[in-house]
Amino acid sequence: MARTPARPRHFAARLLSARSGPDARFGVRLLTTVAATALVSVPFALALVLVESQWAPLHRLDQGTAERLHAAALEHPAWVRVLDFLSHVVWGPLTMRLLVAALVVWLLVRGAVRLALWAAVTATAGGLLGLLVKNAVERARPHLPQPVAQAPGFSFPSGHAMTATTSCAVLLLALLPVVPRACRPLAWVLAAVSVVGVGYTRVVLGVHWVSDVVGGWLLGLAVVTATTLAFEAWRADVGRTRTTPAQGLEPEILADRPEPPAGVPERP
Repeated sequence: MARTPARPRHFAARLLSARSGPDARFGVRLLTTVAATALVSVPFALALVLVESQWAPLHRLDQGTAERLHAAALEHPAWVRVLDFLSHVVWGPLTMRLLVAALVVWLLVRGAVRLALWAAVTATAGGLLGLLVKNAVERARPHLPQPVAQAPGFSFPSGHAMTATTSCAVLLLALLPVVPRACRPLAWVLAAVSVVGVGYTRVVLGVHWVSDVVGGWLLGLAVVTATTLAFEAWRADVGRTRTTPAQGLEPEILADRPEPPAGVPERP
């Protein structure tokens, strides 16, 4: 009976022992996932607190930027039409979602079911989470004289900015292995231009504050980080090596069978 209290200590020692294998690896992956997700969520949480508290320096930044860009927009109506086309058509949420949907179909045809699931979940979770935060914060959109554009709903975070962030990240991480190595820097540049560009258009058109756009970027990044870490955990479970953003999530996408069957570890 006197030895009973030692059992929890014995279990803890076994869990942390190098011989514990899967248990230790699971613990490390779990802690790494939580820490990384929390780390990338902190900037968004800070932005949310500053917006909710109506922090004066942030308010001045938002108001001053909106007024300057609005004045420039009124002087260049042709430029406004170009930005409106980019915002609603080229980089619009519908376009981005259709691209992700096409990617999901292509991945399913290739047999990359888990990567397709990752893409679909990332895009869907991003949209739903952004809508939830919008309705929780209920921040009003800018009210400017002689508005050049209108948008319904609340302002923080920017749905366009968040959708562009999650969609471009999904497209980039899934398709990088297909892109020739010499062209991969161009793919990163196109993704960055799309994400930054759509944010710029939303502020110039007077339908979002700068902090709305930054909040959309940060929340989108947090969602992508969380789902990507989950996908990396699956790769570790089936015996595949970790990847880097430069490689894409699944370098094996061009293989005849890019993913092993469910429940079957991959043999080295």
